[in-house]
Amino acid sequence: MAEAADIQGAAPAPARRRWLRRAVVLLTGTPVLAALIYAPAPPAQAADGSVDVQLTEVSPSAPVKSDTLTISGSVVNNSRETIKGAHVGLRVGPMLGDRSSIGEVADRKGFRPGVDPGEIDSAFAVKFDSLPSKVDQQFTIKVPVNKLDLGADGVYQLGVSVSGSTDSRPHEQVLGIQRTFLPWQPDPAAKRSSLTYVWPLVSTTHVTAETGSDEVQTPVFLDESLADELRPGGRLERMVSLGKDLPVTWVIDPDLLTTVDAMAKGYRVRSPDPGGKPVQGRNKALAEQWLSSLETAVQGKKVVALPFADPDIASLAHRGKDVSGTLGQLRPATDKAKQAVETVLHVTPSTDFSWPVDGAIDPSIVNVATSAGAHNVLTRSDSLQETGALGYTPSAARPIGAGTTAVVADADLSTAFDGDMARAGNSTLAVQQFLAQSLALNLQNSEEPRSYVVTPPRRPTASQAESMATALRGLQAARWTQPSDLEAAAAAKPDPGAATQVPGAGQYPEALSKQELPVSAFEQIRTTQNTLDHFKVILTAPDRVEIPFGNTTNREMSTSWRGRPDEGRAYRDQVQEYLIGLTDKVKVVPKSDATLSGHSATIPVSVQNSLVQDVHNLVLRVKSANPTRLTIGDGGQDEQEVSVQGGHSQTVKFTANATASGPVEVTARLFTKDGVPYGKERRFTVDATEVTPTVMLVIAGGVLLLVLAGIKMYASRKRVAARAVAEESTQPSDVSTDTGPQSTEGSGTSETVDR
Repeated sequence: MAEAADIQGAAPAPARRRWLRRAVVLLTGTPVLAALIYAPAPPAQAADGSVDVQLTEVSPSAPVKSDTLTISGSVVNNSRETIKGAHVGLRVGPMLGDRSSIGEVADRKGFRPGVDPGEIDSAFAVKFDSLPSKVDQQFTIKVPVNKLDLGADGVYQLGVSVSGSTDSRPHEQVLGIQRTFLPWQPDPAAKRSSLTYVWPLVSTTHVTAETGSDEVQTPVFLDESLADELRPGGRLERMVSLGKDLPVTWVIDPDLLTTVDAMAKGYRVRSPDPGGKPVQGRNKALAEQWLSSLETAVQGKKVVALPFADPDIASLAHRGKDVSGTLGQLRPATDKAKQAVETVLHVTPSTDFSWPVDGAIDPSIVNVATSAGAHNVLTRSDSLQETGALGYTPSAARPIGAGTTAVVADADLSTAFDGDMARAGNSTLAVQQFLAQSLALNLQNSEEPRSYVVTPPRRPTASQAESMATALRGLQAARWTQPSDLEAAAAAKPDPGAATQVPGAGQYPEALSKQELPVSAFEQIRTTQNTLDHFKVILTAPDRVEIPFGNTTNREMSTSWRGRPDEGRAYRDQVQEYLIGLTDKVKVVPKSDATLSGHSATIPVSVQNSLVQDVHNLVLRVKSANPTRLTIGDGGQDEQEVSVQGGHSQTVKFTANATASGPVEVTARLFTKDGVPYGKERRFTVDATEVTPTVMLVIAGGVLLLVLAGIKMYASRKRVAARAVAEESTQPSDVSTDTGPQSTEGSGTSETVDR
C-alpha cells in the first residue's frame, strides 16, 4: 500500500531503507543517536512482561524545541517476587521511515535487545527501591526536549521501560516496556496536508410510531435512554461540548434532531408494564439545553445531513432492493433531512453525502447510495484500496464514474480511536499514534499538497470523543496539517494515479454482511406500508398517521439495528401491531342474529369510528349468502357510502325481501372507494319466514272475530248497566208509620256503579 512509501522520496524496500539509515548514522558519527542505538545493552533477552507499564500522559503530544516533555504513567509488578533496584527509563529513537513502520512498532510486544533503543541519560530516570507484587506505582518523567537530540522532522519511537532484579534473577534486566510515538516537526512545514475530520451526531432509534390523540400528537418514546446521552458527561453532550471548539465537519442524522426537538416540546414514554398507559417524560429541559448548545456549536461550521434516520445503505443494496417499494423510501428520507436541520438548527446543510457502514462499498451500494440524490459516497481506504503504484497516500477524492465521487477516508486515522478509550493508557497511545500517522502522511514524497478525510466511529462513546478531541487539539498548531471541511475534500483535485475501481461484491466484509437487515425485515416493512396506504384513504386528516408512520418506516431501515437483530425485529412488530390497532378502530359493529317476519323489512348495520378524526371514502357492503331465499337491495347484495365522525357510530339500513322461509347467512364488510376490503368481515344470520295469502286470510279472520266479540261484550255490559239503573228508580221508599216527630238518622244507603 501507499503507506509503505518512504517519507524522504526514494522507495527502496523497507528492510533495505532501515539498513541504509543505520549505516548513515554510523558513518556520520552522530553521537546521540549512536549512543541511543548502541548504548550498553542489557542482558540479551526479551522482557518477560512481568511488569505492566501504562502511559497516562505524553505532554505536549507534539513538542517543539523549547518544551519540556512530561511522561506520566504507572507500573504494576505482576510477578510474585519483589523487584529490587527498579527504575523507569525513557528510550527515544530511531526515526521511523514510513507509515507501515509505525504500525509494526505499535504491534510489537516485549523488549527486543538490539531493536529497541537504549535509555537516555539516567538522570531522568525514576527510581524505586522496590516494586512489591501487585502494587500500582505512579511515575512522572520530565525531560527538556533539547536533551533528546532529535534530528530531522519525522516520527520517533518513544519507549518507557522498567528494569530491575529479583531473587531468582539477580542481574538487572528489562522487565516491561510500553512503546508510543513522538511526532517531531518543530517548525511549520512548507507543504501542509488538508485534514477533514467528520464529527458524527448519530444515535439509535428512540421513538415509537405511537402518538397522543391531542392536536400536537405528543410522541411516545421507547424509554428514557436518550436522556442519558444528553445529560452532562453523556455521549451526545460530550460530542457537542467538545466539537464546538474544533475544526470539524458536523455529520448529523436529522432523526436525532427531530427526536430531541420532540422531547423539548413534551413527550411521553412507553410504560414498562404490558398494556400500561404511556407516562409523561421527565427530561424536557435537558433536551432544550442540548439543542441550544448544538445550535450555537454549528454556527459558521459545515453541516452534512444524512438521510433521515440514517438508513442502512448496504442492507438496502444487498437485501432490500428487490422488495418492492423499499428504495422509494430513500428520496423522501433525503428531502426530510434538509427540512429537519433547517427547522431545528437554522442552518442549511449539505445532503450530497452518503455514508455506508464502516465505509465499505461495492457497486450495488454505490448505486443505492446515489439513488437518494447523493453524489459523494464516504468510503474508506481499507475498502477502496490502493495498489501502491503511487508511492504515497493519494487525496481522498476519487471519481468513480457517473458523476459520483468516492471520498476515501484514511483507515488508520479513522480507526485510531476504536476500542475502549476509557482507560487513560489506551487513550494516550491512540492519540500519539494518530498524530504520528498524520505527520507521516504529510512527509510522504509528493509534489502536490494532499487532502485527507477521517471518519471516526459512527456513534463514538464519550471517552472516544474525548480522545478524538485531544488528538485534534494536538494538530491545532497546524505545523503539518491544516483543517478543511468535507465539501472541500470532495471537491479537491484527485490524484491521477489513485485507485478508482470500486471493489466487487465478493470483497464486501463478511462480518459486516452478517449484521445486515434480513430480507424478511424489508418484507415486513412493505406489509406495514401497504396497510398504511389503505388506511390513509379513509381519513379526513391523513397527515396525522402519514407523517409519524413515514418517519417510523425510515427508522425501521436504520443502521442503528446493526448488531441488534432482536431489538430491530421487536420494533418492527410493535409498529405493525400499533397500526393494525388503529385500523381496527374503524369497524363494522358485531351484529346478533335477526328474525325477518314479513315479506319485506330493513336490516340495520352499524359502523363505529373510535378515532379522533372523521373517516370517509368508505363503502359498507351487505351480502346475502342465499339470494333465492333472501334478497338484499335489488339482488344478492347492496352497498352504501359511509362517513362517520370521530368518536361516533353510524347505522345504515338495508332493505331485505324474503322469498322463502329459513335461516340465511348475511355478511357485512367495509371497503374503500376503490374496492379494497377494509377491516374484518362480520357475519350474522337472518331467519326469514315467508307469509302466504291463505295465512293472511286466516289471520284477518281471527282479528275480525276478536273485534266482533269485543263489540258484543261491550253491548252486553251496557244493557246490564241500564237495567240496574231502571230497577233502582222504580223501587218504593221506606216511610215511618209513627205519628210523633220524624228522625233523619239512617235515612238511606248509597250504591256505587262500575261504568
